[in-house]
Amino acid sequence: MNKILILSIVLFGIFACSSDGNDDDPVIPIKVQASFVYTISTVDSHLLFLENTTSGDGFTSSWDYGLGGGNVNDAPGVDTVRYDTAGTYTIKLTVVKDGLTTTATKTIKVDATGICPNGLCSGGGSETLKSAATTFSVGTITRDSYIIAGGKHTETLKADFNNLTSEYQMKMDKMNPSLGKYDFSAGDVIVKFAQENSMNVHGHALIWHSSTPSWVENFAGTNAEFETMVENYITTTLNHFKGKVRSWDVVNEAFEDGTGHPLRNSIFRQKMGDDYIKKCFQFARNADPNVLLFYNDYNIASSSTKRAAIFALVDNLGSLIDGVGAQMHISYNEPSASSIQAVADGTVSRGKKLHFSELDIRANPNNDQTTLTTARADLQAAKFKEVVKIYNSIPLANKFALTTWGVRDNESWLIAFWKHIDWPLMFNEDYSKKPAYNAFLEGLK
Repeated sequence: MNKILILSIVLFGIFACSSDGNDDDPVIPIKVQASFVYTISTVDSHLLFLENTTSGDGFTSSWDYGLGGGNVNDAPGVDTVRYDTAGTYTIKLTVVKDGLTTTATKTIKVDATGICPNGLCSGGGSETLKSAATTFSVGTITRDSYIIAGGKHTETLKADFNNLTSEYQMKMDKMNPSLGKYDFSAGDVIVKFAQENSMNVHGHALIWHSSTPSWVENFAGTNAEFETMVENYITTTLNHFKGKVRSWDVVNEAFEDGTGHPLRNSIFRQKMGDDYIKKCFQFARNADPNVLLFYNDYNIASSSTKRAAIFALVDNLGSLIDGVGAQMHISYNEPSASSIQAVADGTVSRGKKLHFSELDIRANPNNDQTTLTTARADLQAAKFKEVVKIYNSIPLANKFALTTWGVRDNESWLIAFWKHIDWPLMFNEDYSKKPAYNAFLEGLK
């Protein structure tokens, strides 16, 4: 028999034996190659848009953003990821189909200005709030416990701020808890930290109706004895911190919000008369002729009538007062830029220093957000930029400091006060920087 024919028969036999009678060929898995592209937001350079461009269907995919959180399932559409901390990040897309896995990776670099285009950073990563604000101090609040604990809080203070205010521990109820007894220990911790790190300290606040100790509220002596007690308290406090504290809010929030904005009927007004504010400023000036003295209040921008009442007080105090502390507890959508400008104009026209104190900008004033959306964060950032720009435009002689009332969103007093979530500051809970941080820097340009 022909050898070729024999070989053909053998091959046919082999094929026939291996066949199970099914005409369908075996299914060979088709490999799908993972791929993606990214773009940097033109509005916020810390935002990255990721798009899965893998071809095919029937596969599953997941992202590892390089932020240490592990894999996240890929959702339809474009994924938005935020990178606030300087460093190098490897992004990985994993695609699985029919048991076969492929991956695609890309590396990005981030500096203080945001995600570096094409991985090429500008070298400007060393810019911080305090280094950028060359004509005024950038401040925030702290507590002695935060400083003692150290960690991210003190690292952030050192990096971005050069003016510290005690959140509540340098007020009368803490420093003068009983007649003749003083406790400056918390303030001393803050002052020592500031001195060690080339920072100024702003004292807040000598007289405030909401931090008056009970023994003062229930003072049993004569009006003259009450006034002497207040003078002794102010004198003792300023002498203790003389040369260590650059400035003081002598009186805080003395005006009512009602029609005409009369003076609050505090125990100080009852015992010392309508001119008690002037007396307190005089006591402070006598105790420390070199310290800067401020009057501090809220709603100066949002209420033109309250602003007028406060400026009338400033006029009456004359040379006893060095500056106005305008609390900036505002929202992303109010007050208007013109109203904030009116505070600056009124202060400058009187030849006084302006302190934009207690700055926080509510992103959720109407409680219509459960998370801080990109859109709302951008609006908040725009307001931060507006406030800084207005402040930075005033004459050098009138500049003093711009102080935020807190570092991280989760520590803000506003959450407990309004009893709902908000994100009013420049740092997230993990100390990463929000768009508001970059907006502050932009406001200086």
